[in-house]
Amino acid sequence: MAFHPTAPPPAPAPARPGATPQGAVADSAHLGDIVGALGTIRRDDPAEPRTRRQRLKALLVVMGPGLIVMVGDNDAGGVATYAQAGQNYGMKLLWTLALLVPVLYVNQEMVIRLGAVTGVGHARLIFQRFGRFWGMFSVADLFLVNALTLVTEFIGVSQALDHFGVPRTVSVPLSAVLLLAVVAGGSFRRWERFLFALIALNAVVLPMALLARPRADESAAGLLPQFPGGLNSTLLLVIVAIVGTTVAPWQLFFQQSNVVDKRITPRWIRYARADLRIGIAVVTGGAVAVMATAAFAFEGTDAAGAFTDAQGVAEALTRHGGHTLGTLFALALLDASLIGANAVGLATTYTLGDTFGRRHSLHWRPRQAPLFYAGYAVLIALGAAVCLLADDHLQGLITQGVQALAGVLLPSATVFLLLLCNDRPVLGPWVNTTRQNVTAGVIVWVLVLLSLTLTAETFHPGLTTAQLALGFAAGALIGLVGGVLIILHTQYTEQSARIEAFVTRHTKPAPGPTGETWLMQVQHPDGSPLTRTQRRAHLEHDRTHWRTPALDTLPRPQFSALRKAGLLTLRGYLLLAVALVAVKTVQLYTG
Repeated sequence: MAFHPTAPPPAPAPARPGATPQGAVADSAHLGDIVGALGTIRRDDPAEPRTRRQRLKALLVVMGPGLIVMVGDNDAGGVATYAQAGQNYGMKLLWTLALLVPVLYVNQEMVIRLGAVTGVGHARLIFQRFGRFWGMFSVADLFLVNALTLVTEFIGVSQALDHFGVPRTVSVPLSAVLLLAVVAGGSFRRWERFLFALIALNAVVLPMALLARPRADESAAGLLPQFPGGLNSTLLLVIVAIVGTTVAPWQLFFQQSNVVDKRITPRWIRYARADLRIGIAVVTGGAVAVMATAAFAFEGTDAAGAFTDAQGVAEALTRHGGHTLGTLFALALLDASLIGANAVGLATTYTLGDTFGRRHSLHWRPRQAPLFYAGYAVLIALGAAVCLLADDHLQGLITQGVQALAGVLLPSATVFLLLLCNDRPVLGPWVNTTRQNVTAGVIVWVLVLLSLTLTAETFHPGLTTAQLALGFAAGALIGLVGGVLIILHTQYTEQSARIEAFVTRHTKPAPGPTGETWLMQVQHPDGSPLTRTQRRAHLEHDRTHWRTPALDTLPRPQFSALRKAGLLTLRGYLLLAVALVAVKTVQLYTG
């Protein structure tokens, strides 16, 4: 794929002193042409896509990380959770999906910037910028939840193929071999094409939902926030599970590493954002379709409110909606399980490569990156083995609990994401704006309040809906006051940095647009101020050519005592919340 420029591109910005030509990139496989399922963009091609046709071609090549991570989000646990919400509550929890759309975009857009600008994975950034203690702090939960999530993917495979009469002892090993074969080929393009084929198969959810005969008025009514049956721990667990399966921590690690592995640079960020928006539309549509299928197919039947597991949903759909409806649901479950297993497995092994500083790219062949492929094989094998050994009761326990665990652990992952996206030496002109920080901060605090509410209900089952709502409102007020104070402090700090930069500019020559100096460039060499359009063009130029310098040349950010105390408090609370989710899950499955 080649583009022909109509004007020569601006000269690249000077590199930071001490930076290597490849900047922070650690794995040489992460440098080179953008190779996608649908084409290639050469690294040395200076042309910019000008026409609509050229922009579409560029999007098709760049497309992948956002679409795959979003569709992978509708994995086996996701299908089961959305079906549970529809079967037990109708369309009354549809509002949760609507509210999660901006959460998805805000979180995943930040990792797009981190991946494209730095050229390294999420885990490596945390280890390099904050040290080994905080690095292990951030990835320990990921490894545990990902391992359990992989088990749920194989459970989904076994339940889906059991609907067609294939025993678990056959379906699980065959799917494990298929997943290993696709990844072990040592070809990024081949892997992405396989995932695109699975994503195309995901379209079966549309005729499935139509066969259930959904009603637009009832579906629209579900967009209004409501708590069917009152706000209790059972309903809260379902809501937290919807949050956890829709916005899972593994998504942050997978998409950033996949952006890096696909060799997307700042020049193509707007296309990566478009890829993400397409993925969000697909995943939201799929979630609504699954929820609507269970809600309308079971309405007025003995299956309404009697969710057991995804296999039970397929069997009940066959009884109440016909053989075709049950078959389509089983196919959707199988497809979601395979996509999810692949994405979660890769998210984990990408993170292993970051953690231990080893090669971790789908561009390498197995003999060139043995740890990467061996780690993936071991994870797949363990997930398949646990699925084969667990009985149906334990499988249901794992599937229900892992989504809620992801929901309560998400605030911790998002906090580190926010810290990295405000790290100027790393992101330079790509750091978060105040608006982005406010939005992300609100998301983190709402997630914390959700888990706090679940904790309160678990300790005190007699709490009324009004009492829980009052506690949530008080928590929101505390968050608002704290957020205002943080914004004021941040603005004061940034203003001080601008003043210091201005003084520095007038006392010694600026070394070029680095993470500390790009803010200085707000006037012409003769001292006259730049217009808003000129400032915007200058910032866009800096953003296009900015790449993170070698990480070991950058000073580490210092954690204040207050920030350390806050992170440790969050960590302690999340450990408690995880224990409570486990207790509540066991209670639900033991009666």
